[in-house]
Amino acid sequence: MAKRKQRTGAVQPQPLKTQKRMHRAKPICSCSSPRFTSSGPAFTCYEQDVWTEIAKFLDGKSLVMLAATCRWFHELVMEGCIWRYLCLRDLQVPDPRHPAAFDWKKLYISSFNGSHSYMFRQPEKHIDWMRIGAFFLESSSVLMTERLSAPLKFPKEESVQQMLESCGSCVLNDVKPGIWIADLQLVRCPVCELNTCDGTMQTLDARHIELFLSEGYQDGSWEYELIGIQDVKKHVEGASGAIFDVQHLNDTSTSAVFNLNSWVGKANDWQPKAVITMHAVAVNTNLQKNEGLQVKYHVMRAGAGGEVVSIRISQQLL
Repeated sequence: MAKRKQRTGAVQPQPLKTQKRMHRAKPICSCSSPRFTSSGPAFTCYEQDVWTEIAKFLDGKSLVMLAATCRWFHELVMEGCIWRYLCLRDLQVPDPRHPAAFDWKKLYISSFNGSHSYMFRQPEKHIDWMRIGAFFLESSSVLMTERLSAPLKFPKEESVQQMLESCGSCVLNDVKPGIWIADLQLVRCPVCELNTCDGTMQTLDARHIELFLSEGYQDGSWEYELIGIQDVKKHVEGASGAIFDVQHLNDTSTSAVFNLNSWVGKANDWQPKAVITMHAVAVNTNLQKNEGLQVKYHVMRAGAGGEVVSIRISQQLL
């Protein structure tokens, strides 16, 4: 029994406890670098320009999430140069020569938040819409037409109505240059003013990127003005409308609008189609047998005598 007790007493865990105590007593040292001597977050030691470039690879939603992480990133993300880059990148348009009248972040939000003009005006008439994209007006003159056959006849008459009656096209001056956003709208027929009417009207709806942020548009003092009506009293194959920058009417990219086989669809395809280039936009919907179309041209100016900031070309069956 004594041997057993002596054997039992010989097995002692004391060395192991000593080893653990030695291990715990040993301090944990981290690597240090002379670059990270700031008391602030480690990422602030990098150049701010690096993070600015990284932010340009994100979309708007990701930028907002990044800004919510800390104050430093919030200040970085709020820089106008980042939102300006995102706007031009996502809209696929060149940098405008004139400085923007509004913050680029607000311009980006108004361009990509799913808003359109019928949300603010006549929402009860609206049925459906499609975002076409953005194009760039370098000059202050545009050619509007319901004909998509090349070459276009350049009107020389004085008034818009005379131009439409002579060749189905018209030139509009005093248009605000810059980035324009185009939508294809489908609204109820405005003739009978009945919400139960099955008649519809197709509208090519183009606006300057700054329109929704302008005070005159928000308070309703800027209204659409009818500048011309054209009646096509014969069967037409499709309801078409187009807007061209006069300065770039003969550009190679603009010629894509007249290549109808590449975008209007087959004759039995009744879905609306659209095409957009750097300096032009066009829409077309193939039609069944009909008796003709009525085409209306509306513009909105930035106050009395101001620049044109929105254009609508609408077609409805006669």
